[in-house]
Amino acid sequence: MGDKLNGDGLWASRMMLPEHKEAILRKNREPLMRSMPALDGQELELIERTLAESYHDHRSVKMQLFDEFEQEEVCGIVTAVQTYRREIKVHLPDGDYRWIPLDRILSTDF
Repeated sequence: MGDKLNGDGLWASRMMLPEHKEAILRKNREPLMRSMPALDGQELELIERTLAESYHDHRSVKMQLFDEFEQEEVCGIVTAVQTYRREIKVHLPDGDYRWIPLDRILSTDF
């Protein structure tokens, strides 16, 4: 029994399957996960207006995106809007582009 607990402790056990290890790691990360904040109507209207201005005027917009573990910031110009998929296409400064779901956008600014 002592041999199994030296080194990596629990991970050194021969009975530990990779699926078990992944489940334990996922369980340890759960308290770090954040939930999506609810945006009020005014904030949603402001986000939509800013994205529309970026699309029509070809202005660069800065967006704060929701992620379960960290907040992400994306800067670029909105070049397409897919209303049925609820996504926008943003051209990034490095020449690449990215599709962003509208429900992940927390705030926008020029």
